[in-house]
Amino acid sequence: MGFKLIRKFITAYIFLALAVFILISTVGSKIIENNIISLKSRQVYSEAQNIAADLTDKDESLDSLHTLLRYVAAYQGSEIWLMTDDGKIILNSANEYTGESDERVSGFDRVSLGSGYYWTGDFFGYFVRDRLTVMTPVSSNLIIQGYVVIHIPMSQIISLRESILASVHIVVILIFIIFFIILLLIFFWVINPLGRITKGAKEFAEGNLKYRIDLNNSDETGYLANTLNYMADELDKAGDRQRAFIANISHDFRSPLTSIKGYATAMQDGVIPPEMQSKYLGIVIAESDRLAKLSQEMLTLDKVNSRSQELKLSNFNINEMLKETAASFEGRCIQKNIVIDLIFEEEILMVNADYSKIQQVLYNLVDNAIKFSKANTTIEIESSKKQKKAYIRVSDHGIGISSNDISKIWDRFYKTDLSRGKDPKGSGLGLAIVKEILTAHGQKINVVSTPDVGTTFTFTLPSAISESL
Repeated sequence: MGFKLIRKFITAYIFLALAVFILISTVGSKIIENNIISLKSRQVYSEAQNIAADLTDKDESLDSLHTLLRYVAAYQGSEIWLMTDDGKIILNSANEYTGESDERVSGFDRVSLGSGYYWTGDFFGYFVRDRLTVMTPVSSNLIIQGYVVIHIPMSQIISLRESILASVHIVVILIFIIFFIILLLIFFWVINPLGRITKGAKEFAEGNLKYRIDLNNSDETGYLANTLNYMADELDKAGDRQRAFIANISHDFRSPLTSIKGYATAMQDGVIPPEMQSKYLGIVIAESDRLAKLSQEMLTLDKVNSRSQELKLSNFNINEMLKETAASFEGRCIQKNIVIDLIFEEEILMVNADYSKIQQVLYNLVDNAIKFSKANTTIEIESSKKQKKAYIRVSDHGIGISSNDISKIWDRFYKTDLSRGKDPKGSGLGLAIVKEILTAHGQKINVVSTPDVGTTFTFTLPSAISESL
């Protein structure tokens, strides 16, 4: 993309340069020439008027007058005449003075020249090459006695024009060189980086998420390249998570489905005697319940992840919810002889959150605590307030989590080796749901655990003003 764009820029640049040079050499040349003629004619006309005034004021001989005209003409590089109204040239600075002159401009007609004071051309066919001619009358008592005529060779005008044009061309060339350098800088600073970014985007679109855009610029293009590289990394990680997610789903669905199919096929084939079918039907039902629970948890996680899912925030007493949650696990606690100890810093601790989702967080944390606690132990559920945050802690005295596993417990379907032995029916989605719900609230959850000692989960919620106040 970058090279195609720079080729277009260079092509347009060349055409523009050619157009500018042609325009300067034609229209510009004519404008310069006209300006030179206008300026030169005014200068020469002023000199012609001075000569005419001298002729009127002084009574000089033709010889001395001719010497004066030759001196002025040499200074100007011109040819000066003193001529009569009928076209007779009395004095000509280009010739030696010989007395009476018989030079005449054939066909001279002052009226035909119009009202102007300067003209360009061969002056009624007198000259072979064009001249700039300036004419002013010599009058006495308001009667025109003759004319002072000054001829400037057009070669002078053209030479001056070409000199100015050469300077203009040099300036234009310098300008185009500067702009060409700027164009190259734009290519290296903007177009080339954009080409690399475009190539990187194409690689990403084709699935090559390992590709890296090698661009270390500190400007917007560098920021864009780093952003795209980061996006590719995240997409790659998301792809890995998706593949792991699908693998875990396949594994967790395959086991109960295999059991259901195996027992159903055995009963259909008569392998299992009728008196034992009730037992195995119970296993089939339990496996079906396991599939239903797994499907429900996946739907829950999907809803939590959905950005369109808005939180229904309200103010409620978190201590009351902790009591209700603990009471719902009374039956399971009795089975393992586990005691849930509620420790509240304040009798009423109001928080602002989504009631049903926080209830699910507590349920999952307490469920895990009971599941992995040793028999005849205590689970502590604490609430406290610090500044504008409510802190909730769920601590157990169970099998704990190893340092290698603690960073992975939030991953979907992740189950440690110990948890697989203790909880073969677990889905591995409980803590992932907890993490997603609290993240949606803009809150954090931390875990501290020691193998064979216990685990403590601590999460925060924004506190709210008590309604009793």
